[in-house]
Amino acid sequence: MLKRTVPALAILGFLLCAALSHSVSQGQESQKINVGLQLYSLRAQFPKDVPGTMAWIQKVGITDVEAAGFYNLSAQQFKEELDKHGLHASGAHFQWDQFDKDIDGCIRDAKTLGCEFITMPWIPHTGDFTLKDAQKAIAKFNEWGAKCREAGLRFTYHPHGYEFRPTPNGTLFDLMVKETKPEDVNYEIDIFWAYDGGADPVKLMEKYPTRFVQMHLKDMDKSVKVPKYEGHENVDSDVALGTGQIPVKAIVEEGIKIGIKHYYIEDESSHSEQQIPKSIQYIRSIGH
Repeated sequence: MLKRTVPALAILGFLLCAALSHSVSQGQESQKINVGLQLYSLRAQFPKDVPGTMAWIQKVGITDVEAAGFYNLSAQQFKEELDKHGLHASGAHFQWDQFDKDIDGCIRDAKTLGCEFITMPWIPHTGDFTLKDAQKAIAKFNEWGAKCREAGLRFTYHPHGYEFRPTPNGTLFDLMVKETKPEDVNYEIDIFWAYDGGADPVKLMEKYPTRFVQMHLKDMDKSVKVPKYEGHENVDSDVALGTGQIPVKAIVEEGIKIGIKHYYIEDESSHSEQQIPKSIQYIRSIGH
């Protein structure tokens, strides 16, 4: 009796393991992200050779990019170069003055590129970022966000760390989230700058799971002391993903959990060309 039972149990165990393996494999596959690149990472290379820089991006296996300027080309010419190299700009950054003086032009250029997202990355201010600065931004973001939505684009703001300074009523970022309309305004979390401003990126996404829709992937040299509320660090504080002090794996997993669609490596260092391939390799090594 025992001899006949053992093979049956072995077969049952094999089938269960196979089913579990298939389930895990399917689960891992669903967790893959199409890691992209914020083109500001190559701001030193683009002015010298736009087609060559795009060819390099294509060579390292990137297809999704976020634009940040057109390097003396029109939006249409830049789009044509992207197309030639198999690249798609799912998002683009425009500065405050561009939005303020010519939002129609920003919208037109973003739509020419075929973007889904249009992002404002910096709030002009002098000295410490204040309640008054935040309130001005809130009003503008609601105005610009509504206009972008009407044009078929999604407006986002990219915090830079100064918004996370503690106040008696939470941070100024908390106020910005509360007072901006979710149908018109959402946020791109830059994990380096959130961390630099004393925020825990995982807890931040847990707190606002529906407001973060994009992510900048960036790691911080272990020697950097935080928190700071300035939005500035030495550019060579950017290190290859997985080699610094930021818990990138846990952050990416939380991003996947809340449904973030676009993950852009941004490497502002003077040796970004050497670090970007290592960052891509790291993301793949953690199963993403």
